[in-house]
Amino acid sequence: MSNKPLDGEQVRREVMGDAFVDRALGNATDFTQPLQDYVNNHAWGAVWNREGLERKTRSLITLAALTALKCPQELKGHVRGALNNGCSVEEIRETLLHCAAYAGAPAAIDAFRAAQEIIDEHQQKN
Repeated sequence: MSNKPLDGEQVRREVMGDAFVDRALGNATDFTQPLQDYVNNHAWGAVWNREGLERKTRSLITLAALTALKCPQELKGHVRGALNNGCSVEEIRETLLHCAAYAGAPAAIDAFRAAQEIIDEHQQKN
C-alpha cells in the first residue's frame, strides 16, 4: 500500500470493477446518493483501505458476513470482487460452506446459488 491513502471510490473500482461502480453511481437518485457517498467513504475508504488484512482476506470475510445476513444480491457483487482480489473458486466455496455451520444451511444454500451464477460467468470469460 502506498503512503497516500486511496480514495474510497478508487478502492471500490479496483475491487468491484468499473462497470459495477458506474452502474451503482449512475443509478443513484437524490434520495440514494447519500448512501453511495457513505459506502464509498466508510466501507471502501475507511475499512477496505486499512492496513492489517489483504484484500483477498477482506473479500472472504465479506462473503461470510453477507452469507450470514442472507444478502445474496450483494454477495454476487462481492463474489466478483473476491475473484478480482485473487480468491480461488475453492476458497470461495470453502468460505460459504464454513458459513453453513455457523449461519445455517438455508443461508449457505442461497449464497451458493448466488455465487454459482457469478462463478459460471467468470469461468465462461476465462
